[in-house]
Amino acid sequence: MNEKKKPFFSRFIKTKKAETKPNTENLEKNSLTESQKVQEEKQAEVSAPRKGTSQEEWVSDYEGQLTIDVYQTANDIVIKSTIAGVTPEDIDVTIDNDMVTIKGVRKNDTNVPEENYYYQECYWGAFSRSVILPCDIEADKSRADLKNGILTIYLPKANKAKTRKISVKAA
Repeated sequence: MNEKKKPFFSRFIKTKKAETKPNTENLEKNSLTESQKVQEEKQAEVSAPRKGTSQEEWVSDYEGQLTIDVYQTANDIVIKSTIAGVTPEDIDVTIDNDMVTIKGVRKNDTNVPEENYYYQECYWGAFSRSVILPCDIEADKSRADLKNGILTIYLPKANKAKTRKISVKAA
């Protein structure tokens, strides 16, 4: 197979194909199951730029989503995320009721013309992630650390489930 591999960002930018080869794409689509056709249509909708914006504007408006691990210890809910290349000043962590939101910006400090890239896979720009918490926490005692590119958020569990015995006195 001597086919060229498509660039990473080609799935975000819709381009018109040249009709120099026979169109075998329609033959292949006819052999797809109905669910595969629906998935392809949904992917095409996601890949298409929004109306009224150019392709470059649409890609630059994209906000990255962090990958996270969420687990519990005896006393805390812990959220971990790899955020390499970001300083603590560029990260904003907010706790609102039962949700934690992590927002930030990864800045690219190099100015390389696009034609000089062989591969461009690193994400630069705004990112965010919201997590619904599995239990009540004490927001005022929460803390976050950034060490070696890993953000760790400690959210102490609320101690409202403890049973307490009350003695009854005769009046």
